[in-house]
Amino acid sequence: MDNRFIAGLKKDRFLWIAVLCITVLRLAFVPLMGMMPQDAYYFFYSQHLSLSYFDHPPAVAWMLRIFTTVFGRHVFALKLADTVVTNLMMVVFYQLAGYFLPDGRRQRALLLLMSTFMITILSLVSTPDIPLLLMWCLSLCFLYQAIFREKKASWIMAGIFMGLSFDSKYTAVFLPAGLTLFLLLSAAHRRWLFSRWYVGTLLSFGIMTLPVIIWNVQNGFASFRFQSSSRMQAAGSHVQIHPLDFLGVIGHQSAILLPVLFFALVILLWKTIGRVFLRWKRISAHQLFLLSFFVPLFLGFFLLSPFYWVKLNWMMPAYLTGIIWVSIYCSQKWLRVQYIFSLVVHGVLAVEVLFYLVPIRSDDTWVGWDTLASEMRSIQTLYPNHFIFSADDYKTSAVLNFYLNEEVYSVNILHRPALQFDFVGTDLHSLKGRSALFVDSNNNGFRPVPKTTSYPVEINQYFEKVIPLKRIVVMRNGAVVRTFMVYECVGYRP
Repeated sequence: MDNRFIAGLKKDRFLWIAVLCITVLRLAFVPLMGMMPQDAYYFFYSQHLSLSYFDHPPAVAWMLRIFTTVFGRHVFALKLADTVVTNLMMVVFYQLAGYFLPDGRRQRALLLLMSTFMITILSLVSTPDIPLLLMWCLSLCFLYQAIFREKKASWIMAGIFMGLSFDSKYTAVFLPAGLTLFLLLSAAHRRWLFSRWYVGTLLSFGIMTLPVIIWNVQNGFASFRFQSSSRMQAAGSHVQIHPLDFLGVIGHQSAILLPVLFFALVILLWKTIGRVFLRWKRISAHQLFLLSFFVPLFLGFFLLSPFYWVKLNWMMPAYLTGIIWVSIYCSQKWLRVQYIFSLVVHGVLAVEVLFYLVPIRSDDTWVGWDTLASEMRSIQTLYPNHFIFSADDYKTSAVLNFYLNEEVYSVNILHRPALQFDFVGTDLHSLKGRSALFVDSNNNGFRPVPKTTSYPVEINQYFEKVIPLKRIVVMRNGAVVRTFMVYECVGYRP
């Protein structure tokens, strides 16, 4: 951290007091909000520490393992990990923004970042994006020092943190790609492309990715295949164009950034493309650096979106340099509009968390899991020798694994792919002949107790008999918002 950074911290102390107050407010909502399935799934990672995992690299697992070891097996410990690491990222972002902006605009950039719904998501829901964005910011700080200040050691440090970014999420491949793009396009800095320092950066990046590579070699490249060819196969063997998916991506990206910031980025990018390719005007090396780590990720996923559904969080790293870039031009007037939008959106979110006025017809909700866990403990006392499983991808199994503090199985019981549940050394044959409790999540909340079969029909081929036991009802505001059906499955046949 340079002297200007320390001076900026002192000068902007009221800004950091605001960050602290917002952090305390977010943590105060944790008991009200409760656990998300993603929190539980990545906690499941952390119970089985490994070099890597089926659907993501290991950083999120180690992050949660550290915090739950120190603070215990509590939902609060998971959320605290999310909040602390996200706040560290904002501190490093403040340093990064200072390389490109004067003090006043650096403060604006941080306020813009804080105003986004993206930061709220990162602070409250455990995902691999949390360590990714911290390592991404650190990578860019060292790359700046290496390129613009010619600090040789920073090349190696940049490679290390780019590797740690890859150990967080595969999106980090855009870091060495962005570095190479910048050096190719910047005539003043192209000489670094042929230097031993550039090679050293790539080598240190490669060394730091070895845990993920070794795990994939040991497991038949399962993770690499899942994130590449398997996703393409899931999209269908024939290329189909879905224009509405493109509009959907515009919708959810403008939601996480808020519309003012999102469309400011789009308009500014459009004008910049026009200046560069139509008027042949050059942009500064500093702006080219920012754009090299924003445009490929941002435009790349938008171009992909008509052919494959792009998820909410895939573009998040691009917005770090994107927000710094837009802060060069964004006026105070539009910043005020962004802040008003932010206050309204977060106010609505707070009301939803407190009163749950709009039920979420999905398992991706914080409501009902504690009720389910409490009921399952009671049922377990009546069926103490039964193992428990669910078949809704990973969500119910992961949450019950957290709350019940025992191994809860997923669709691997039915010999269907079960993400990381397939890679924790489970011996299904050891369960042969045992009976089970099957938990079926009905996230619409209105399915009656079945008189006939309504569970996944393939259960019948793995068990001798299936008996409906209990309907667990979750109520909010006098209405049923979720239900779970529990079945006894007798005599497992793996």
